[in-house]
Amino acid sequence: MALTPTREDKFSFGLWTVGYNGADPFGGPTRAHLDTVHAVEKLAELGAYGLTFHDDDLFAFGSTDAQRQHEIDRLKQVLADTGLIIPMVTTNLFSAPVFKDGGFTSNDRGVRRFALRKVLRNIDLAAELGAKTFVMWGGREGAEYDSAKDIRQALERYREAVNLLGDYVTDKGYDIKFAIEPKPNEPRGDILLPTLGHALAFITTLERPELVGVNPEVGHEQMAGLNFAAGIAQALYQGKLFHIDLNGQRGIKYDQDLVFGHGDLHNAFALVDLLENGGPGGGPTYDGPRHFDYKPSRTEDEKGVWDSAAANMQTYLLLKERAAAFRADPEVQEALEASRVNELAVTTLGEGETYDELLADTASYEEFDTDAYFNGKGFGFVRLQQLATEHLLGARG
Repeated sequence: MALTPTREDKFSFGLWTVGYNGADPFGGPTRAHLDTVHAVEKLAELGAYGLTFHDDDLFAFGSTDAQRQHEIDRLKQVLADTGLIIPMVTTNLFSAPVFKDGGFTSNDRGVRRFALRKVLRNIDLAAELGAKTFVMWGGREGAEYDSAKDIRQALERYREAVNLLGDYVTDKGYDIKFAIEPKPNEPRGDILLPTLGHALAFITTLERPELVGVNPEVGHEQMAGLNFAAGIAQALYQGKLFHIDLNGQRGIKYDQDLVFGHGDLHNAFALVDLLENGGPGGGPTYDGPRHFDYKPSRTEDEKGVWDSAAANMQTYLLLKERAAAFRADPEVQEALEASRVNELAVTTLGEGETYDELLADTASYEEFDTDAYFNGKGFGFVRLQQLATEHLLGARG
């Protein structure tokens, strides 16, 4: 069953995703360079609404001002021709040799200053193109050896950099917010701010925390053995989900960047249900871009690139449809009630109740029948998950 993506679905792709040439640490490219204009035209044909990019995706590192402007002008023209927008921009502080020990947290002060200048220049471009989010992935901000990096000072330098960027967009009047993208490892042995939780904690130390949120990626959290849907729920809970990267990952290994859903399909279903419907108990949903940060397999030719781009959107739309049917199913509603999922929204304390009143309530402790939970009072979670599985497989609704 084919579903047709529209601009209203807010599907976006990184230029580095469809433009991935198939090179990996063990082999060179398997596909030719993909021209930016051609990439935008093809994404528009497929129903995408947005394109994102690192500066070095659009113009090569070390380009002259004239070369840089030429590529910017070409991008602007194809955006005008197709109607695609630039919802997010990011900066490459990890590919060039100068960043071999990081950008914001390099032990070399000169490198840190160069990194800040590179980012500031790209923020100006992001504002010029109308981007609302600036993503920061610190892929080289880390170390392989414990004695090589003073982590507390590295975090302080990271904080110094983000504070300066916050000052810059505020003083310039740019309508831009920042989103930190966590990842536990690869390419560094250990990367700073490795998980969504680390990033959320770091944000509280900033001078302008309201300007900074997170850009979690499916594969990055799952590389750490974490539940991505649960992490996104916390980001929504804290009002910090500024952007999201969707892809597929199969367990704790290298960053696979598979097509969305081509990994943990159950968790992908739970994620789409959360983003679209607010999850089991309703609640805040996500209105930003559904951004695909994946890599077309190096086994594919260019046709396979566009097939894989379409597959990301198709899988999301199918899961969205399945999640809606799941929510509308009366049997699911009964199972949710039996599992007391909605009871979690009821406050544990009564309105105005104090700890003195809780201590005086003998029914809550002295008379509470804990024995009733042995071989009784089941929660029915397995039944609920089976219903989700049947909807996911198209056996219901």
